[in-house]
Amino acid sequence: MNLSNRFLAAASMAALLTLAGCGGGGGGGGSTSTTVTSSTQPALVATALDKPNLFLLFPNPQVQSDGSYQTDTADYTDAYYRAIDPNNQRTTLAGFEAVNGFGSGTGTEFMIIFGDTQDLGYGRRMTVRKNTDGTMAFFVYNFQVTSALAYGFTPANLDAAISNDTRWLLGINAIEFSPGPNGGVPFAKFYNFNPEGNRNTFAILDDRGGKAMPGPCITCHGGRGDAMTPPAGDGLPLFNLVQNSASQARGDVQAHLQSISLDQIEFSTTPGYTRADQEANFKLMAEMVLCSYPLPYGTTSSAPEDQCRRPANHDEWQGTAAELIKFEYGGDGLPNATAAPSLSYVPSGWVTAGYTTLYQTSVAPSCRTCHLLRGTNNQSDLDFNDYGKFSGYLDRVKPHTIDRGNMPDDELVYDHFWGGASSATLANYLQSQGYTTKSETGAVLMPGRPIADPGPDRTWTGGQIPLSARLSLYASSYSWSIVSGPPGATLNDSTSETPTLTTVNDGTYVIELVAKNGTLTSAPADLTIVVNSALTPVPSAIRFADIKSIIQGTCVECHKPGGGPLATPPVFWADYDRNGDGKINGTDEQWLYAEVMSRVNMTDVIASPILRKPSNHHHFGGLQSGFDNSKTPGDPARVNYDIVLNWVLSGAPYQ
Repeated sequence: MNLSNRFLAAASMAALLTLAGCGGGGGGGGSTSTTVTSSTQPALVATALDKPNLFLLFPNPQVQSDGSYQTDTADYTDAYYRAIDPNNQRTTLAGFEAVNGFGSGTGTEFMIIFGDTQDLGYGRRMTVRKNTDGTMAFFVYNFQVTSALAYGFTPANLDAAISNDTRWLLGINAIEFSPGPNGGVPFAKFYNFNPEGNRNTFAILDDRGGKAMPGPCITCHGGRGDAMTPPAGDGLPLFNLVQNSASQARGDVQAHLQSISLDQIEFSTTPGYTRADQEANFKLMAEMVLCSYPLPYGTTSSAPEDQCRRPANHDEWQGTAAELIKFEYGGDGLPNATAAPSLSYVPSGWVTAGYTTLYQTSVAPSCRTCHLLRGTNNQSDLDFNDYGKFSGYLDRVKPHTIDRGNMPDDELVYDHFWGGASSATLANYLQSQGYTTKSETGAVLMPGRPIADPGPDRTWTGGQIPLSARLSLYASSYSWSIVSGPPGATLNDSTSETPTLTTVNDGTYVIELVAKNGTLTSAPADLTIVVNSALTPVPSAIRFADIKSIIQGTCVECHKPGGGPLATPPVFWADYDRNGDGKINGTDEQWLYAEVMSRVNMTDVIASPILRKPSNHHHFGGLQSGFDNSKTPGDPARVNYDIVLNWVLSGAPYQ
C-alpha cells in the first residue's frame, strides 16, 4: 500500500476499534511563462516521503463498509448523472451542445483561449454561451503536450489550444447552469467527456489518476460531497437532496460557477489570442458568472449587472464571490474594461485585523478560489472572507495543510503552495498561534513525515480495550507504551497497529504512541482513556438506535422538515417519509442512517460533523446538551459526545 495514503485505508477504518477544476481559472499567482511542474518540491525539510494522493477528493470521501470511498465510485457518478440528466441527453459532447443551443445563432456565444498556469496546467480552449432565457453553458478543450512535460503548464500547452492540435487533447470539461429536470431555480451541473466526445465516469485532471465525477470539479466549485441514499424504488441509490437549496433538486450539490482572474492565467502573444484581444470576452464571461450568483438575502441592487441575479433564500450561499468580480472590474457598474489584479483584493476584515500579508501571500493564492464559493447564510465561516472566519478554523487548517496534505486540494496549487512563500507564511502564522509547524532546525514541516495518531481521548469500559494507530499518517511501524494510570495494566502486541490495553482497575490511563517510517520517527502522541466499568451504554454495544435517540433529542428542533425557528439546515434528523412511499417505516430509518453516515468521517474522526457541529464548531445552533468536548472524557457535560465518538470508533454499526 502507498504509505502516503495508508491512513485512508477504509477497509480497516470501517471497524476502527471493533477489529482492534474544471472550469475555474486557477488557485493563485501571477501570469507567467515559467514552466511549472508537479514535481517542483521546495527544500523546506528533508522528511517528506512523497506528496499525498488526495487531490480533487473531498476531505470526507464517504468511506463504505467494503473499504471504497463512495464519492470516488462509478455508482456515485451514475447517481449524479441520473439526477441531472435522467433522459441521457448529454452522454456525448454533441448532445450537450445540442441541448444548450451551441451554434444555434441565437443568444451570446464566444471562445476564449488561455493557459491555465495555476490550476490544472492545461492550454484551455473554452466556448462560452448564454441563452436568451438566461441559462448558460461552457465547454473547454484541455490540452497537455505530454512529450514536453508530463504534468504542469508549459507554453506548448497554450500553443496546442490555439492550433486545436488534437494530438494533445486530454479531454473536455463542461458546465451547464440551468434548471433541473423538473424545472425551478437553475443550478450548476458538471460533465467530463473524453477526446472522442463520450461522457466519462472518471475524470483525469492531473497526473494522479482518475477521480469519479462530479468530485474533481465540485471540490473546487463549492460543492458538497454528501452520501447517496440507500436503493430507491428502482433498486438504485439517489443523489442526496440538500434541504436548504433553492432548487430543491437532487444533483444540486451547491456548487457554483467560477470566474477567471486574468492575473492567474497565461496569454499568448499570437495576434487574436493576446490578453488585449480577449479581455472584452473575459469581462463578458465575468458578467455571466455574476448572473449565476444570488443577491444576499433581504438586499436589493440598482447596479445593471445585478438585475439578472435572483434573491438568495435565507439559508443558502449568499453570492460572496461577487465581491471579487466587482473588485476586479471597478465596483458597481463594472466600469473598468481591464481587470485589476485579483491578488490585490483584500477583504476589509483581514485589513482591520492586521493580516493583509497572510491573506495576500497564503489565503488568496492557495485557498480563496475554492473557499469563496462555500458556506451558507447561517454558516458562512468557510468562505474565509473575514479573518475571524479563517482563524476559527485553525484547529483544522494545520492538520489539512501541514500534516495531511489534502489542502490545497488541487495538485498544481499544492505545488505552488509548497514551492513559494505561501507555505512559509502560513507556517509562521500558525506557529505564532501555538501550533507546531517547524522542525527543531526551523524548517517548515511538510506532509509525508510520519505522524502518530492514537485517536481522540475517550471513555471505555474495563477489561480489554482495543487501541488503533490506523489514523496515523505516513507510518509503517508503531510503538505503544503506558505513560500513567492505575496499577496492573498491560499492553498486548505493543508494536502492532491494533494492540490491546488490559486493565484491572478503573481510572484514567495515558497511552503513548510513536509512529515510524524507515529511519523517520514521529513526535509521540498521547491518548487519554477514562476507564469506567459501570459505563453505559457499553461502547462496543452502541448502535444506530442510540445515536438516533441522541440527535433527535438534541438537534431535531432545527433539523426537521419545514426548518427550525431560525434556519433550514441542509439535513433533517426528524422521522419523515424520506423515500416518498407514503409511509414512515424501517426503510426511512435506513435512509436516515445513510444521511447520518454522511456526517461521519472515517478518515479523520474528530473532523466528523456529527461530532463537531453539536459541540459548537461552526454550528448555527450553538453548543448542544451533552456535547461539550472541552471537558474531559466521562464528564457528564460531554456524555453524548462520548457516546457518538465511541460509536464512530467502533465502525458506526447500524445493528
